[in-house]
Amino acid sequence: MKTSGLLIACSCLIFGCMGKPQFPEQEKDPNFWNRWAQQTLNNAMTLQNLNKNKAKNLILFLGDGMGVPTVTAARILKGQLSGHSGEETQLEMDKFPFVSLAKTYNTNAQVPDSAGTATAYLCGVKANEGTVGVSAAAVRSQCNTTKGNEVTSILRWAKDAKKSVGIVTTTRVNHATPSAAYAHCVDRDWYSDNEMPADALQSGCKDIARQLFENIPNIDVIMGGGRKYMYPKNMPDVEYPTQSKHNGTRKDGRNLVEEWTNKRNNERAHYVWNKNQLLSLNPNNVDYLLGLFEPVEMSYELERNTDTDPSLTEMVDVAINILKKNPNGFYLLVEGGRIDHGHHEGKAKQALHEAVEMDRAIGRSGLLTSTHDTLSVVTADHSHVFSFGGYTHRGNTIFGLSPMLSDVDQKPFTAILYGNGPGYKIVNGRRENISTTKYDDNNYQAQAAVPLSLETHGGEDVAVFAKGPLAHLLHGVHEQNYIPHVMAYAACIGQNKQHCYLNDGAVGIQPLFSSIATILMVTWLLC
Repeated sequence: MKTSGLLIACSCLIFGCMGKPQFPEQEKDPNFWNRWAQQTLNNAMTLQNLNKNKAKNLILFLGDGMGVPTVTAARILKGQLSGHSGEETQLEMDKFPFVSLAKTYNTNAQVPDSAGTATAYLCGVKANEGTVGVSAAAVRSQCNTTKGNEVTSILRWAKDAKKSVGIVTTTRVNHATPSAAYAHCVDRDWYSDNEMPADALQSGCKDIARQLFENIPNIDVIMGGGRKYMYPKNMPDVEYPTQSKHNGTRKDGRNLVEEWTNKRNNERAHYVWNKNQLLSLNPNNVDYLLGLFEPVEMSYELERNTDTDPSLTEMVDVAINILKKNPNGFYLLVEGGRIDHGHHEGKAKQALHEAVEMDRAIGRSGLLTSTHDTLSVVTADHSHVFSFGGYTHRGNTIFGLSPMLSDVDQKPFTAILYGNGPGYKIVNGRRENISTTKYDDNNYQAQAAVPLSLETHGGEDVAVFAKGPLAHLLHGVHEQNYIPHVMAYAACIGQNKQHCYLNDGAVGIQPLFSSIATILMVTWLLC
């Protein structure tokens, strides 16, 4: 209690107990805001000259669970980590000139899951929750509804166009988001054959790990977690040989990593499982890379062993330097997947630091590519029931207390709260007094209104940030499955390639009916 009292007293000294928070002196001058707005206006005027180049490269950054409140809170955190108040900070994604909204619902769910949404923004069709790479005609967990309902992804379209392709994630590489890029599976949880029911195996359905290597066998770069699903059951893990929970899971006895390595024995292919191996590679001498850095998910950024585990930014750096060697360009899917996990666990600090790290990766990507020929898109699959409020003062630590007490139970509360989740806690019949807790700990679970073992997704629209060729087509409010169609349209791949023509590096899109109308008009005039 004494510590809590000291914290509150310090907060009063810093921000003012009379509701008079400190802020930069220049902000008192109207000219400051007018000049800033005019500069922003001048910058906006330049966007009238639209970038209509053909996109050689395509990059999709997917912040799993990164709803708009998470973006805003991550922006504040990024600024505060640099010693600023935070609110005025710009994320790298904030600098993208075009922003739109995507509707995230699944075909059978108002509030979606990551599998159905991944099928939308990767394959271009909406799907049922829990399914990846199949249409809504497929039913979750029913193997016999797979065949004939498969849908292909933009990663496949890019590969068919002779581009290099890559997947980088902080989750397991056979998790919901990345799996929709290559798999056709009626159950997102079929990570290996160990997780599949006997009838599904007998009916010929394949686990997702197997599909990673068999469906599109020449994926150039694969990085993330999920190592244990690639090895025979009970085979000790290379990094944690004494921990049985990390042993291999495959009942079929296959060693998928060994198979991948043997198949590329005469190619410039490398398998790595730690940071040192990854960063010792010369991208100029690597054509294929498989990096599996953890048995399941990679560690949270706040808990990452910086000596042994690469960051998302480091993985993205290596991936782009490998992929960009292809003169035909590349497609890269990057997932900041553990934003979602942090929120599900009610651990906002973990989630927001994951979001900040993904933003660093976005910045690194920008340094390695050019908006002249690279279309970059940043979005989320869904939101969470995460919020922050409470009339906090300017510069209030994003993980801190509201300056007010509840006028109902007279207890303090943090700015960050969840609508439901594991942070719900009642002590002696009343809401827990958080002044007795360490609410700034990395794993503190923010208070929630409804008790659940895991917090849930949110159903609101998510932001879509875009820059590069034809980025302006991502505008307004659209269905989530619109995203890969725009990206393919810009790069002249997939079903859109027949509509493209080149003119000094620019791409023009002429609808089929326009061409027919022109022919008919000429015919009419000649007659």
